[in-house]
Amino acid sequence: MHAATPAADTRLTYDDFLLFPEDGKRHELIDGVHYVAPSPRLRHQDLVGRLYVAIAAYLVEHPMAGRVFLSPVDVVMSLHDIVVPDLIFVAGDQAAILTEKNIQGAPALVVEVLSKSTRKRDAQIKRRLFDQAGVREYWLVDPELDTVQVFRPTAEGRLTRVEELTAEDGGTLATPLLTGFAADIRTLFRPTL
Repeated sequence: MHAATPAADTRLTYDDFLLFPEDGKRHELIDGVHYVAPSPRLRHQDLVGRLYVAIAAYLVEHPMAGRVFLSPVDVVMSLHDIVVPDLIFVAGDQAAILTEKNIQGAPALVVEVLSKSTRKRDAQIKRRLFDQAGVREYWLVDPELDTVQVFRPTAEGRLTRVEELTAEDGGTLATPLLTGFAADIRTLFRPTL
């Protein structure tokens, strides 16, 4: 009688990720599966830019709070999980995960702006990954509905939606990760030229 031989692991790894073309598309690995998204639309970029500017302005006054990064920056969660979120905040107590080439571990805050091609991946697959990896907060920005869903860990440690802000209702986007930070939700979604 022979012992069963385990099947070879065919999932892609970080070494495979490094071979992907630099073609202007977003390449990611989640559980070793290759995902590709086209370049974002202008409204997407407006939203990411506005959030980046708001957080960066806060960090000018609070430099020890951490650092904020715009895509493309590789976030290496594991050998088989490399993502390129739209916006990343690494808290001051996480400096050890920053390397010259990428971020090695779960950032404090990850922000994704939804698009038709990434909606399901961002809302389901990536949220599960970030939950398992220990991301402290996750924002899903929806340019079609003008909403921001905020996910934070519950007492059990699971990322759960704790708030949904809409441009129609107004309100302020805030986070305990950045004490005193506030972004007006209507300003975030205001129309552009």
